[in-house]
Amino acid sequence: MIALLATVLVACGSDKEETTVEAEGAEQKTITFGVTPWTSTVPPTKVAGLILKDMGYEVVETSADAGSVYTGLSRGDLDVFMDAWVPMHQTYLDKYEDNISSTSVSYPDGETGWTVPAYMEDINTVEDLKGREDEFGNKFYGIETGAGATLESNEILEAYEFDMTQVNSSEGGMLAQAQKMMADEEPVIFYGWRPHTMFNKFDLKVLTNEKGFFETSSVEVITNNELKENAPEAYEFLSNWNISIDDVEEMIVKIEEGGDPEEVAQEWIDNNQDKVDEMLGK
Repeated sequence: MIALLATVLVACGSDKEETTVEAEGAEQKTITFGVTPWTSTVPPTKVAGLILKDMGYEVVETSADAGSVYTGLSRGDLDVFMDAWVPMHQTYLDKYEDNISSTSVSYPDGETGWTVPAYMEDINTVEDLKGREDEFGNKFYGIETGAGATLESNEILEAYEFDMTQVNSSEGGMLAQAQKMMADEEPVIFYGWRPHTMFNKFDLKVLTNEKGFFETSSVEVITNNELKENAPEAYEFLSNWNISIDDVEEMIVKIEEGGDPEEVAQEWIDNNQDKVDEMLGK
């Protein structure tokens, strides 16, 4: 009996060991996306998520500000972020370079910067604001405090020694304030970017500057470095990912007009199956 018990224990131990090894070697089947509170993040996240679901993965979305998304990626709590703006987010990429990396470029022409309504005809550069800060109530309206755009806007305030304060809120809050002031054609300056429906709804212009702030951004997909080994098929798809800025903006418009984000994303997939097949390596 003792000998039999010993044999059973050894067999059980061996089975448990094999199960553990198999579990460790199994491909990761859940892909977790970091989702920032920007309209530009939603379409690519939904499209990529639906394609990954068709590939057999479970998809989870976690909402957070940009700083928290990068922290989550670096810790392995998140796998993918579809809306990294480079060089604006380069500080995050440098900080977590041992754990995360850029996997592909969604589109290379993301325009971003300090923005004013076109009726402000004599304000065309950031330099034009100097000495006229009081016309804007000494306020620049920005998005959430953790965003790279907020950090860079603070650098502009310091570099030009503007007598202005950055007022931060959500994307929706910022735009509501700007829209209210534009309705009365008041001077207002806020953070703008494309793709975004603000450029479809209002006549706006992004200010140029001589100090190199807010260069045209390459919008990229960032992944945790472990994804390539843990979910190679998902990683391969994401490494082939690309989408046009016009397509993203068109989806944003449809969503803001009341379209369901997943239905809008599925429509894009249905209308662009050749492109999807290309990204899947078919």
